[in-house]
Amino acid sequence: MYHFIVNPASRSGKGEKLWKETIKPILEQKKVQYEVHFSKKPGDLIELAKEYGKNKAHLVVVGGDGTVNEVLQGISNLDDVYFSYIPTGSSNDLARDLEYPKDKEQVLAGILNQPMDFLMDVGQLTTSKGDRAFAVSCGIGFDAAVCYGTLHSKVKSTFNKLGLGKLTYLGEALKNLLFSRRAVCDIELDNGRFIRTKRTLFVAVMNHRYEGGGFKFCPAADAQDGILDVFVASGLPSLLILFALPTAFYGKHLIFPGMNAYQTTSVRVKSSRPMWVHTDGEVLSQEKEIKVNLKDQKLHFMY
Repeated sequence: MYHFIVNPASRSGKGEKLWKETIKPILEQKKVQYEVHFSKKPGDLIELAKEYGKNKAHLVVVGGDGTVNEVLQGISNLDDVYFSYIPTGSSNDLARDLEYPKDKEQVLAGILNQPMDFLMDVGQLTTSKGDRAFAVSCGIGFDAAVCYGTLHSKVKSTFNKLGLGKLTYLGEALKNLLFSRRAVCDIELDNGRFIRTKRTLFVAVMNHRYEGGGFKFCPAADAQDGILDVFVASGLPSLLILFALPTAFYGKHLIFPGMNAYQTTSVRVKSSRPMWVHTDGEVLSQEKEIKVNLKDQKLHFMY
């Protein structure tokens, strides 16, 4: 039995359209046993995952990276569920890293026809508000501030409908580069490794290689290796960052001074001032300290 959890609002209604026009007709044609559950308001995705994400159920999430993030919060035992994903978001960094085909019918066929069981690491962020799981990445500073601005942008919905969602991210990125305040950060990695960075723009903790709609901040990240990859941008003037950040689409940004990557099993970041924090693009709060590690269990990701 497949339990489809659909976010109909994903990418300004494309989640619902994909369900009605593509997924549902194929399931009925192939006489697949399934139930479908739609989110209607904030918090629904977590509650749906709590209800159906157990007893070796197969959840198929239809939505963006943020939808995946919300569903993860409702799964209490990762070993007790099979998890699949049909991307409809504006970033789709999870699908990008796993090299999903663009054809959604092909994605669905892969899920229904002997999918690969990809045992995927799941991250856990700890803040003053508690713990939160993540699939792709979490971060403090610039990347979270861009997510916050994008989520509250008045033009995001219009750009998404036109297939230009990345322009919203670009506009928010430029605004934050020019006007955001920097911070001093103390970064503690495993085995007592310690780094202090001044004029820190952001710290991204990555499970996969991409975030923010295709920025390949951690080219060495592997979601199965039991290791977190940490990217730190600090000390660079805004003008140099304007030149350096676009190279991150190709993973070439680490040649610039002040852009560094590390590998660790856990990381603690203490900032000299409160900064926005996100998990998988979902903005949580402003914090001065975060801790990140990997959950003991892996997710049975089927695709």
